[in-house]
Amino acid sequence: MNTVKNSLVAIVTGASRGIGAEVARRLAKDGFAVAVNYASSSKEADALVAELAAQGAKAVAIKADVSNADEVRALFEAAEQQLGKIDVLVNNAGVLKTVPLADTSDALYDQTFGINVRGTFNTLREAAARMNDGGRIVNFSSTTLALNMPGYAIYNATKAAVEAFTHVFAKELRGRNITVNAVAPGPIATSLFLDGKTEEQIQTFAKMPPLQRLGQPEDIASVVSFLAGPDAGWVNGQILRANGGIA
Repeated sequence: MNTVKNSLVAIVTGASRGIGAEVARRLAKDGFAVAVNYASSSKEADALVAELAAQGAKAVAIKADVSNADEVRALFEAAEQQLGKIDVLVNNAGVLKTVPLADTSDALYDQTFGINVRGTFNTLREAAARMNDGGRIVNFSSTTLALNMPGYAIYNATKAAVEAFTHVFAKELRGRNITVNAVAPGPIATSLFLDGKTEEQIQTFAKMPPLQRLGQPEDIASVVSFLAGPDAGWVNGQILRANGGIA
């Protein structure tokens, strides 16, 4: 196992499965020590850490609800203690449930804003105090923000907030050589997207991009790898819409 203490360190939130797990795999392949954050799926997170360790990477699973500031603080502290000071933060944790605005419950509104917006706010605030200069922050928006489809009002509102955070926070970190960008995926073949949809709905989404397929988690992990790596040093405060040309 690679236990070199001067390895670059990345935190990936919501990394036990889906896009987050693939991002963790890619960053580990890129040479990062990875903190695999999870909220409840300890079995999946532990399995991913074991997989990465078997490939020679250094990784740890750390439980934290990103909507809770105290738990986010503990997440950063645990990552620092076990891996080292943070160089890359990937804000992947998110929740999506499509409901017409008029039918949205207070509980669903609070949960969606709690994870998608407050969760990003909590990690950004912590990163400002603890991240190494020269680091990289990658937030997650969504191409649904550009499509304005019925049922996505609350989710889109949370992603609009994340994009606002991205643009402003990049400027607030002036002088520290930390870049802040966001990835806005189109439809990706993960459980977050597929659950609750009929096969007909899935095929409709697959045909929407000019490339005529659903994106794969690896497609997004490649974009995150770019933004987290040395080749993206001049990209800052941007939203990269990785969506196959759907919008």
